[in-house]
Amino acid sequence: MSEQQEALLEVRGLKKYFPIQKGFLRRTVGYVKAVDDVNIGVLAGETLGVVGESGSGKTTLGRCILRLYEPTAGEVLLRTNGNTMDVIQLEGKEMHTFRRNAQMIFQDPYASLNPRMNVLETVGEPLLVNGVAKGKELEERVMKVILQVGLRVEHLRRFPHSFSGGQRQRIGIARALVVNPNLIVADEPVSALDVSIQAQILNLLKDLQSQYHLTYIFISHAMSVIRYMADRIAVMYAGKLVEIGPKQAVLSQPLHPYSEALLAAVPKASQRNRRLRMASAGEPPDLANLPSGCVFHPRCKYATDKCKTEVPTLRSMGPGRTVSCHYADTLKLEGI
Repeated sequence: MSEQQEALLEVRGLKKYFPIQKGFLRRTVGYVKAVDDVNIGVLAGETLGVVGESGSGKTTLGRCILRLYEPTAGEVLLRTNGNTMDVIQLEGKEMHTFRRNAQMIFQDPYASLNPRMNVLETVGEPLLVNGVAKGKELEERVMKVILQVGLRVEHLRRFPHSFSGGQRQRIGIARALVVNPNLIVADEPVSALDVSIQAQILNLLKDLQSQYHLTYIFISHAMSVIRYMADRIAVMYAGKLVEIGPKQAVLSQPLHPYSEALLAAVPKASQRNRRLRMASAGEPPDLANLPSGCVFHPRCKYATDKCKTEVPTLRSMGPGRTVSCHYADTLKLEGI
Protein backbone atom coordinates (compact mmCIF):
# COMPACT_ATOMS: atom_id res chain seq x y z
CA MET A 1 0.00 0.00 0.00
CA SER A 2 1.33 3.39 -0.98
CA GLU A 3 2.22 5.54 2.00
CA GLN A 4 1.29 8.70 0.05
CA GLN A 5 -2.28 7.53 -0.56
CA GLU A 6 -4.65 7.55 2.41
CA ALA A 7 -6.46 4.29 3.01
CA LEU A 8 -10.22 4.07 2.49
CA LEU A 9 -10.38 1.59 5.37
CA GLU A 10 -7.93 1.37 8.25
CA VAL A 11 -8.04 -1.32 10.93
CA ARG A 12 -5.91 -0.80 14.04
CA GLY A 13 -5.31 -3.37 16.77
CA LEU A 14 -8.62 -5.15 16.10
CA LYS A 15 -9.47 -7.93 18.55
CA LYS A 16 -12.47 -10.22 18.93
CA TYR A 17 -12.52 -12.59 21.89
CA PHE A 18 -15.49 -14.91 22.45
CA PRO A 19 -15.97 -15.82 26.15
CA ILE A 20 -16.00 -19.47 27.22
CA GLN A 21 -18.64 -19.94 29.91
CA LYS A 22 -19.08 -22.98 32.12
CA GLY A 23 -21.09 -24.09 35.12
CA PHE A 24 -24.59 -23.31 36.35
CA LEU A 25 -23.72 -19.63 36.83
CA ARG A 26 -22.13 -19.41 33.35
CA ARG A 27 -18.86 -18.02 34.64
CA THR A 28 -16.27 -16.99 32.08
CA VAL A 29 -13.30 -19.34 32.31
CA GLY A 30 -11.42 -18.29 29.18
CA TYR A 31 -11.64 -16.73 25.75
CA VAL A 32 -11.51 -17.88 22.15
CA LYS A 33 -9.18 -15.38 20.46
CA ALA A 34 -10.78 -15.40 17.01
CA VAL A 35 -9.10 -12.15 15.91
CA ASP A 36 -6.04 -10.98 17.80
CA ASP A 37 -4.45 -7.55 17.21
CA VAL A 38 -4.94 -7.21 13.42
CA ASN A 39 -3.74 -4.09 11.59
CA ILE A 40 -4.56 -3.57 7.90
CA GLY A 41 -5.26 -0.76 5.46
CA VAL A 42 -7.24 -0.95 2.22
CA LEU A 43 -6.95 1.62 -0.56
CA ALA A 44 -9.94 2.85 -2.55
CA GLY A 45 -10.55 0.71 -5.62
CA GLU A 46 -8.27 -2.18 -4.63
CA THR A 47 -8.99 -5.77 -3.63
CA LEU A 48 -7.37 -7.05 -0.45
CA GLY A 49 -7.44 -10.83 -0.41
CA VAL A 50 -7.62 -12.36 3.08
CA VAL A 51 -6.55 -16.01 2.97
CA GLY A 52 -6.09 -18.80 5.50
CA GLU A 53 -7.43 -22.21 6.42
CA SER A 54 -10.71 -22.76 8.28
CA GLY A 55 -10.59 -21.30 11.79
CA SER A 56 -7.96 -18.68 10.99
CA GLY A 57 -10.30 -15.77 11.79
CA LYS A 58 -11.01 -14.50 8.27
CA THR A 59 -14.80 -14.37 8.51
CA THR A 60 -14.72 -12.95 12.05
CA LEU A 61 -12.41 -10.19 10.85
CA GLY A 62 -14.82 -9.26 8.04
CA ARG A 63 -17.83 -9.27 10.36
CA CYS A 64 -16.03 -7.14 12.95
CA ILE A 65 -15.12 -4.58 10.28
CA LEU A 66 -18.82 -4.26 9.37
CA ARG A 67 -19.98 -4.34 13.03
CA LEU A 68 -21.93 -7.57 12.52
CA TYR A 69 -19.83 -8.66 15.51
CA GLU A 70 -18.94 -6.14 18.19
CA PRO A 71 -15.11 -6.03 18.43
CA THR A 72 -13.49 -6.57 21.81
CA ALA A 73 -10.90 -3.85 21.16
CA GLY A 74 -9.35 -1.81 18.37
CA GLU A 75 -10.35 0.80 15.80
CA VAL A 76 -12.00 0.60 12.37
CA LEU A 77 -11.81 3.84 10.38
CA LEU A 78 -13.70 4.34 7.10
CA ARG A 79 -12.90 7.44 5.08
CA THR A 80 -15.56 8.54 2.59
CA ASN A 81 -16.70 11.88 1.13
CA GLY A 82 -13.96 13.69 3.00
CA ASN A 83 -15.10 12.36 6.38
CA THR A 84 -13.60 9.73 8.67
CA MET A 85 -16.01 7.42 10.49
CA ASP A 86 -14.88 5.61 13.63
CA VAL A 87 -17.01 2.54 12.96
CA ILE A 88 -16.76 1.07 16.47
CA GLN A 89 -18.29 4.22 18.00
CA LEU A 90 -21.14 4.75 15.52
CA GLU A 91 -24.78 4.79 16.62
CA GLY A 92 -28.19 5.76 15.21
CA LYS A 93 -28.19 7.76 11.97
CA GLU A 94 -24.41 7.58 11.70
CA MET A 95 -24.68 3.79 11.66
CA HIS A 96 -27.19 3.99 8.80
CA THR A 97 -24.71 6.14 6.87
CA PHE A 98 -22.02 3.52 7.44
CA ARG A 99 -24.33 0.70 6.30
CA ARG A 100 -24.90 2.53 3.02
CA ASN A 101 -21.15 2.76 2.49
CA ALA A 102 -20.17 -0.78 3.52
CA GLN A 103 -21.97 -4.00 2.57
CA MET A 104 -21.33 -7.75 2.74
CA ILE A 105 -21.72 -10.68 0.35
CA PHE A 106 -22.27 -13.81 2.41
CA GLN A 107 -20.82 -17.26 1.84
CA ASP A 108 -24.02 -19.32 1.58
CA PRO A 109 -26.18 -17.95 -1.26
CA TYR A 110 -29.30 -19.69 0.08
CA ALA A 111 -29.08 -19.31 3.85
CA SER A 112 -28.43 -15.57 3.47
CA LEU A 113 -31.76 -15.05 1.63
CA ASN A 114 -35.18 -14.93 3.30
CA PRO A 115 -37.28 -17.71 1.67
CA ARG A 116 -40.46 -15.67 2.29
CA MET A 117 -39.23 -12.64 0.34
CA ASN A 118 -39.10 -12.38 -3.44
CA VAL A 119 -36.23 -10.76 -5.35
CA LEU A 120 -37.81 -7.31 -5.35
CA GLU A 121 -38.32 -7.39 -1.59
CA THR A 122 -34.88 -8.89 -0.88
CA VAL A 123 -32.86 -6.48 -3.01
CA GLY A 124 -35.08 -3.52 -2.15
CA GLU A 125 -34.92 -4.02 1.62
CA PRO A 126 -31.61 -2.09 2.10
CA LEU A 127 -33.17 0.86 0.25
CA LEU A 128 -36.18 0.85 2.59
CA VAL A 129 -34.21 0.31 5.80
CA ASN A 130 -31.76 3.10 4.99
CA GLY A 131 -34.45 5.48 3.72
CA VAL A 132 -32.91 5.72 0.28
CA ALA A 133 -35.93 4.96 -1.90
CA LYS A 134 -39.44 3.51 -1.87
CA GLY A 135 -42.35 2.80 -4.18
CA LYS A 136 -41.74 3.21 -7.90
CA GLU A 137 -38.22 4.59 -7.41
CA LEU A 138 -37.26 1.55 -5.37
CA GLU A 139 -38.57 -0.85 -8.02
CA GLU A 140 -36.67 0.99 -10.77
CA ARG A 141 -33.40 0.86 -8.80
CA VAL A 142 -33.85 -2.84 -8.05
CA MET A 143 -34.66 -3.54 -11.70
CA LYS A 144 -31.51 -1.73 -12.82
CA VAL A 145 -29.20 -3.58 -10.43
CA ILE A 146 -30.57 -7.07 -11.11
CA LEU A 147 -30.00 -6.51 -14.82
CA GLN A 148 -26.41 -5.50 -14.04
CA VAL A 149 -25.76 -8.74 -12.15
CA GLY A 150 -27.09 -10.93 -14.97
CA LEU A 151 -30.69 -11.59 -13.87
CA ARG A 152 -33.88 -10.74 -15.77
CA VAL A 153 -36.84 -8.47 -15.03
CA GLU A 154 -39.22 -11.44 -14.80
CA HIS A 155 -37.18 -12.70 -11.82
CA LEU A 156 -38.41 -9.82 -9.63
CA ARG A 157 -41.46 -11.68 -8.30
CA ARG A 158 -39.77 -15.06 -7.82
CA PHE A 159 -38.61 -16.56 -4.52
CA PRO A 160 -35.14 -17.99 -3.66
CA HIS A 161 -36.17 -21.66 -4.00
CA SER A 162 -36.75 -21.21 -7.73
CA PHE A 163 -33.15 -20.13 -8.46
CA SER A 164 -29.88 -22.01 -8.90
CA GLY A 165 -26.92 -21.45 -6.56
CA GLY A 166 -25.24 -19.06 -8.96
CA GLN A 167 -28.43 -17.05 -9.43
CA ARG A 168 -28.93 -16.83 -5.67
CA GLN A 169 -25.44 -15.46 -5.27
CA ARG A 170 -26.21 -12.87 -7.96
CA ILE A 171 -29.21 -11.82 -5.86
CA GLY A 172 -26.88 -11.46 -2.85
CA ILE A 173 -24.50 -9.34 -4.93
CA ALA A 174 -27.39 -7.17 -6.13
CA ARG A 175 -28.56 -6.66 -2.53
CA ALA A 176 -25.07 -5.47 -1.55
CA LEU A 177 -24.74 -3.23 -4.60
CA VAL A 178 -28.14 -1.52 -4.58
CA VAL A 179 -27.19 1.17 -2.02
CA ASN A 180 -24.03 2.13 -3.97
CA PRO A 181 -21.47 1.24 -1.28
CA ASN A 182 -17.78 2.12 -1.37
CA LEU A 183 -16.62 -1.02 0.47
CA ILE A 184 -17.81 -4.62 0.02
CA VAL A 185 -16.66 -7.50 2.23
CA ALA A 186 -17.03 -10.71 0.18
CA ASP A 187 -16.94 -13.70 2.54
CA GLU A 188 -16.03 -16.74 0.41
CA PRO A 189 -18.71 -15.77 -2.16
CA VAL A 190 -17.95 -18.66 -4.55
CA SER A 191 -16.97 -21.53 -2.22
CA ALA A 192 -20.48 -23.06 -2.30
CA LEU A 193 -20.77 -22.91 -6.12
CA ASP A 194 -19.76 -25.22 -8.97
CA VAL A 195 -16.41 -24.40 -10.58
CA SER A 196 -17.96 -23.16 -13.84
CA ILE A 197 -20.34 -20.87 -11.91
CA GLN A 198 -17.44 -19.65 -9.72
CA ALA A 199 -15.72 -18.21 -12.79
CA GLN A 200 -18.88 -16.34 -13.81
CA ILE A 201 -19.34 -14.81 -10.35
CA LEU A 202 -15.66 -13.82 -10.05
CA ASN A 203 -15.75 -12.15 -13.47
CA LEU A 204 -18.98 -10.36 -12.49
CA LEU A 205 -17.35 -9.03 -9.32
CA LYS A 206 -14.37 -7.78 -11.31
CA ASP A 207 -16.63 -6.06 -13.87
CA LEU A 208 -18.68 -4.37 -11.12
CA GLN A 209 -15.51 -3.20 -9.38
CA SER A 210 -14.26 -1.61 -12.59
CA GLN A 211 -17.63 0.00 -13.29
CA TYR A 212 -18.30 1.41 -9.82
CA HIS A 213 -14.74 1.77 -8.45
CA LEU A 214 -15.61 -0.61 -5.61
CA THR A 215 -13.20 -1.62 -2.88
CA TYR A 216 -13.22 -5.30 -1.90
CA ILE A 217 -12.06 -7.25 1.10
CA PHE A 218 -12.17 -10.69 -0.50
CA ILE A 219 -12.09 -13.58 1.99
CA SER A 220 -11.22 -17.09 0.81
CA HIS A 221 -9.44 -20.26 1.83
CA ALA A 222 -8.55 -20.97 -1.83
CA MET A 223 -5.25 -19.41 -2.88
CA SER A 224 -6.17 -19.90 -6.56
CA VAL A 225 -9.23 -17.65 -6.14
CA ILE A 226 -7.22 -15.06 -4.21
CA ARG A 227 -4.58 -15.19 -6.96
CA TYR A 228 -7.21 -14.22 -9.54
CA MET A 229 -9.03 -11.54 -7.55
CA ALA A 230 -6.60 -9.78 -5.23
CA ASP A 231 -4.22 -6.85 -5.64
CA ARG A 232 -2.66 -7.48 -2.23
CA ILE A 233 -2.77 -10.58 -0.02
CA ALA A 234 -3.13 -10.78 3.76
CA VAL A 235 -2.40 -14.20 5.27
CA MET A 236 -4.09 -15.07 8.58
CA TYR A 237 -3.32 -17.90 10.97
CA ALA A 238 -4.96 -18.57 14.36
CA GLY A 239 -6.53 -15.11 14.48
CA LYS A 240 -3.30 -13.29 13.70
CA LEU A 241 -2.04 -11.56 10.57
CA VAL A 242 1.22 -13.32 9.69
CA GLU A 243 2.03 -11.77 6.31
CA ILE A 244 0.77 -9.04 4.00
CA GLY A 245 2.11 -7.78 0.69
CA PRO A 246 1.52 -7.25 -3.05
CA LYS A 247 0.02 -10.29 -4.77
CA GLN A 248 2.92 -11.19 -7.04
CA ALA A 249 5.48 -10.76 -4.26
CA VAL A 250 3.60 -13.02 -1.83
CA LEU A 251 2.91 -15.66 -4.50
CA SER A 252 6.44 -15.83 -5.89
CA GLN A 253 8.48 -15.14 -2.74
CA PRO A 254 6.51 -15.82 0.46
CA LEU A 255 8.17 -14.64 3.67
CA HIS A 256 6.25 -16.74 6.22
CA PRO A 257 6.39 -20.57 6.38
CA TYR A 258 2.60 -20.71 6.63
CA SER A 259 2.29 -18.77 3.36
CA GLU A 260 4.65 -21.29 1.77
CA ALA A 261 2.48 -24.16 3.03
CA LEU A 262 -0.67 -22.58 1.55
CA LEU A 263 1.03 -22.11 -1.82
CA ALA A 264 2.36 -25.68 -1.80
CA ALA A 265 -1.23 -26.95 -1.54
CA VAL A 266 -2.32 -25.21 -4.78
CA PRO A 267 -2.83 -27.81 -7.56
CA LYS A 268 -0.46 -27.49 -10.53
CA ALA A 269 -2.07 -27.63 -13.98
CA SER A 270 0.95 -28.44 -16.13
CA GLN A 271 2.71 -31.81 -16.12
CA ARG A 272 6.12 -30.14 -16.02
CA ASN A 273 5.39 -28.38 -12.72
CA ARG A 274 3.25 -31.11 -11.19
CA ARG A 275 4.55 -32.50 -7.93
CA LEU A 276 3.33 -33.98 -4.69
CA ARG A 277 1.11 -31.47 -2.93
CA MET A 278 2.46 -30.70 0.51
CA ALA A 279 0.38 -30.20 3.65
CA SER A 280 1.53 -28.73 6.94
CA ALA A 281 2.04 -31.24 9.72
CA GLY A 282 -0.36 -31.18 12.62
CA GLU A 283 -3.63 -29.29 12.98
CA PRO A 284 -4.63 -25.66 13.59
CA PRO A 285 -4.26 -24.72 17.27
CA ASP A 286 -7.05 -24.37 19.80
CA LEU A 287 -7.87 -20.65 19.78
CA ALA A 288 -8.72 -20.86 23.48
CA ASN A 289 -5.31 -22.32 24.31
CA LEU A 290 -2.75 -20.96 21.87
CA PRO A 291 0.85 -22.23 21.97
CA SER A 292 3.55 -20.04 23.46
CA GLY A 293 5.85 -18.04 21.23
CA CYS A 294 5.00 -18.13 17.53
CA VAL A 295 1.52 -19.67 17.11
CA PHE A 296 2.70 -21.56 14.00
CA HIS A 297 5.79 -23.15 15.56
CA PRO A 298 4.21 -26.60 16.31
CA ARG A 299 3.62 -27.05 12.56
CA CYS A 300 6.67 -25.21 11.19
CA LYS A 301 9.60 -27.23 9.86
CA TYR A 302 11.91 -24.24 10.33
CA ALA A 303 11.05 -23.66 14.03
CA THR A 304 13.81 -23.25 16.61
CA ASP A 305 13.80 -22.88 20.39
CA LYS A 306 13.42 -19.11 19.92
CA CYS A 307 10.14 -19.67 18.05
CA LYS A 308 8.78 -21.67 21.00
CA THR A 309 9.36 -18.92 23.55
CA GLU A 310 9.37 -15.51 21.81
CA VAL A 311 6.35 -14.01 20.04
CA PRO A 312 7.41 -12.54 16.66
CA THR A 313 6.31 -8.99 15.90
CA LEU A 314 4.84 -7.89 12.59
CA ARG A 315 7.76 -6.09 10.93
CA SER A 316 8.44 -4.41 7.61
CA MET A 317 10.38 -6.35 4.98
CA GLY A 318 10.43 -3.84 2.15
CA PRO A 319 7.87 -1.66 0.34
CA GLY A 320 4.36 -2.80 1.21
CA ARG A 321 5.50 -6.07 2.83
CA THR A 322 5.21 -7.04 6.48
CA VAL A 323 5.66 -10.43 8.12
CA SER A 324 5.51 -12.01 11.56
CA CYS A 325 8.47 -14.41 11.57
CA HIS A 326 11.81 -14.35 13.41
CA TYR A 327 13.70 -15.71 10.38
CA ALA A 328 11.92 -14.00 7.46
CA ASP A 329 15.15 -12.31 6.35
CA THR A 330 17.14 -15.58 6.17
CA LEU A 331 14.65 -18.23 5.01
CA LYS A 332 14.44 -19.00 1.28
CA LEU A 333 10.83 -20.08 0.87
CA GLU A 334 9.28 -21.50 -2.28
CA GLY A 335 6.39 -19.78 -4.05
CA ILE A 336 4.49 -20.46 -7.27
